[in-house]
Amino acid sequence: MSFRAALASSFRDALTFWLPVSCAGCGVVDTDLCSGCREALIPRPMRRLAGPGLTVTSALAFEGVAARVIRALKEEGRTSLARELAPAFDEALRLAVPVGALVTTVPGTRAAFQRRGFRPLDVLLHRAGWRHERLLRVVRATHDQRGLGRRERRENVGGAFVSRPLLGGVVVIVDDVVTTGATLVEAARALRAAGAAEVVAVALAHTPRRSVLRGESRVIET
Repeated sequence: MSFRAALASSFRDALTFWLPVSCAGCGVVDTDLCSGCREALIPRPMRRLAGPGLTVTSALAFEGVAARVIRALKEEGRTSLARELAPAFDEALRLAVPVGALVTTVPGTRAAFQRRGFRPLDVLLHRAGWRHERLLRVVRATHDQRGLGRRERRENVGGAFVSRPLLGGVVVIVDDVVTTGATLVEAARALRAAGAAEVVAVALAHTPRRSVLRGESRVIET
């Protein structure tokens, strides 16, 4: 851990000591997450097409309690919430990761790491009990994806990643939230270009599509 990250962690711990804790889902005081909001994080796995030849399995809909909890972890530094999100993440991973596959993550930017002091996906995967390898790196600066349409997102991330060389096999690319799938599709392209024989994707949460084409997504019965 860098000095900057250690300092940010110590600062967050100090704030937690002096300021009252509130539920990340509903705001009730004296708990990180109340029992009602914890129930809202029970996974309901969904599998859908992220792009040509790429299927993504996700555990939660990025709305309501789940969205607030994920934002609290990522933007407020409440890393203890990874414990509450881990069971849902683990279920999606177990459904999608074949035996012998390499697991890797969508790389974050250096600016995001400096701002937060940690990598949310690293924290989530560690808490869920999954090991991963850093295969991808950012080689081209991109703009914030928020507010961009499907085509704009695709153009924004095009050519943004490169991967370490791979000798075939299956690679599972992991992200926290999938919206249009543009980032995952670009990551999959880079992995295939590096030698991956097959790429599948997993996300903790998906942004619900208000207008879904028939057959584009389906709930996985477990």
